Amino acid sequence: MSELLSDAAARASRYLASRPDVRVSPLAEDVARLDKLGGALPEMPSNPADILALLDDVGSPATVSTTGGRYFGFVIGGSVPAALATSWLAGAWDQNAAFRVMSPVSAKLEEIVIEWMAGLLGLPASCGVGFVTGTTMANFTALAAARTALLNRSGWNVEEQGLFGAPPIQVVVGEEVHVSLLKPLALLGLGRARVTSVPADSQGRMRADALPRFDARTVVCIQAGNVNTGAFDPAKQICERAREAGAWVHVDGAFGLWAAVSPHYSYLLDGFSEADSWAIDCHKWLNVPYDSGAAFVRDAESLRTAMTLSAAYLQSSDKREPCQYTPEASRRARGVELWAALRSLGRYGLADLIERNCRFAKMFADRFRAAGFEVLNDVVLNQLLVSFGSAEENARIVSGVQGEGTCWCGGTQWHGRSAMRISVSSWATTEQDVERSASAIVRVAKSVTSEKVGRR
Repeated sequence: MSELLSDAAARASRYLASRPDVRVSPLAEDVARLDKLGGALPEMPSNPADILALLDDVGSPATVSTTGGRYFGFVIGGSVPAALATSWLAGAWDQNAAFRVMSPVSAKLEEIVIEWMAGLLGLPASCGVGFVTGTTMANFTALAAARTALLNRSGWNVEEQGLFGAPPIQVVVGEEVHVSLLKPLALLGLGRARVTSVPADSQGRMRADALPRFDARTVVCIQAGNVNTGAFDPAKQICERAREAGAWVHVDGAFGLWAAVSPHYSYLLDGFSEADSWAIDCHKWLNVPYDSGAAFVRDAESLRTAMTLSAAYLQSSDKREPCQYTPEASRRARGVELWAALRSLGRYGLADLIERNCRFAKMFADRFRAAGFEVLNDVVLNQLLVSFGSAEENARIVSGVQGEGTCWCGGTQWHGRSAMRISVSSWATTEQDVERSASAIVRVAKSVTSEKVGRR
């Protein structure tokens, strides 16, 4: 075992050391070689060292280099060193984080992380918190608590009685609502198509002047960080309206809530602390390994009621039991990497990470404008939209950049226009990465647009 783990560490170290020099997306021939991992299942056991070597030799070249500094797609961060190292140790521990008796260290780390995160993000220290896979499940978890609380007000126990015959719940979302919120609405029986959609402004923010009437069975879902533009909904006005009506406000804050840590960007979170629940991604801007997210709920008892489980053989204590706040029972000890990332970065280091990424997004915007291309959004955070011309040109440029390999950026649609979307989210990104990537994008873009001029 010792030799095997040493070999794994050496291979992982070589992989990470190569990231600054390799292309970000794999070559087609490397992806094709993945077939070597298949075939018939062997009849007899194999040497673990051979298995590790096969996976590294065939699998590593076919990865997308999201751990490097030139990946700008899907708001994917890297893994800060302390979080990655402790993830390896946690894998060796192999702890089941469901109950305190199963893993005292995991339960304690979660309690510490809850205190730290609440302080960093300006959330109530008394929140009920569940550590889950990401924002989709964090939205699910928080909205389940909202469903429980709102129906309890009408004398309906949804955990026991289900939704058949239940009083209706109104769900209000913005026109730019993210799919990671719509999927949980479907899973919870609240319906994707039954939502009331509020028009958005040119940056994707909900228009406070277009809000419908709220009541005590209304859930209002707002965004801290639009996935295309980085814009924030007007939380202060929305929360004030909701308080008057007794409505529940839920925040999809996948990456944007982390802006609260920065003295330069915390103003964007004005009013968001007045909400009732918050969904947060940790494998985005906190840069811990996949998968990691958190649901914070002001009314801890509603979260516990929605998520609780019991059986005669399960050993509960009078302290916080982790599985009473999450959809899963058995799960890995996600709190280990969260604790390591927060402890290693500290408040200053995390703020610096956020601010560097935002500064780099503005650098991209400046480079594109200087090259004659159109930036479509106000660059308020780490998100950038750039258009190079027609839909056909944009598609060819996005494909060309991905194929060229210097960096990776995705395409999107924004208010009827196609664009390239750039998300700067990694601790590993440097100013040199931005310059190198922007130059490659501009080079590909000018090649495509000059071809069009030549054809004329």
